[in-house]
Amino acid sequence: MTALPILYSLQNCPYAMRARLAILLAEQAVYLRPIVMKNKPAEMLAVSPKATVPVLVLGDKQQGLKQHSSNVQVIDESLDIMLWALKRNDPQDLLYASQPDALAEMLQVIEQNDRQFKPDLECYKDAKRYHHEDLEACRLKCEPFVQHLEQRLTQHAFLMGEQPSLLDYALLPFVRQFSKVNRQLYLNGPYTHLQAWLNQHLQSRLFSKAMFKHPLWLDTQQNVLFGG
Repeated sequence: MTALPILYSLQNCPYAMRARLAILLAEQAVYLRPIVMKNKPAEMLAVSPKATVPVLVLGDKQQGLKQHSSNVQVIDESLDIMLWALKRNDPQDLLYASQPDALAEMLQVIEQNDRQFKPDLECYKDAKRYHHEDLEACRLKCEPFVQHLEQRLTQHAFLMGEQPSLLDYALLPFVRQFSKVNRQLYLNGPYTHLQAWLNQHLQSRLFSKAMFKHPLWLDTQQNVLFGG
């Protein structure tokens, strides 16, 4: 019998958050190893030299993934972890399996988030934190993507339709970060539908479960059973 996968995760990292969300949504069981970036486990670095989370370590009997050694396979990109989990089990049809073009559309928007919106968001966060003079310019760079999401949500309850999708959960942690940079400006901004969408997710049992704070693995050396 193959041992459970191991997930190295950081509490508030948006990439780790979306990986945890997908594992819960796919009802997959993993051993969770919470870490902090200032003290990375040697075991994680040995299998993923990029040294960022999330990192999912699979047993040698898992199929369809690059094998890094005689008995270890690794997925160390958050979107790939989400897809791995949901392709194993997707009880809520988050991949919109009956719509042939849906997944490609989701992946395109996720790529815009990861490649464009995320760097702009980091600029905005840093400008707010360090009182940079370009705060407003950084915020305005974020606006087109946020308004695109708002426009989608004027058409249906979730980003792809009337039911949640991979896209909703892949973007949720980043929209959450955006909402917190300048809270009052966000609450007063033209994001009525996005605010309702975000609140619905943040108040869910799923999000609470994904965000439950477990002891650091290096402190306890005990794996936490997560998901399933």
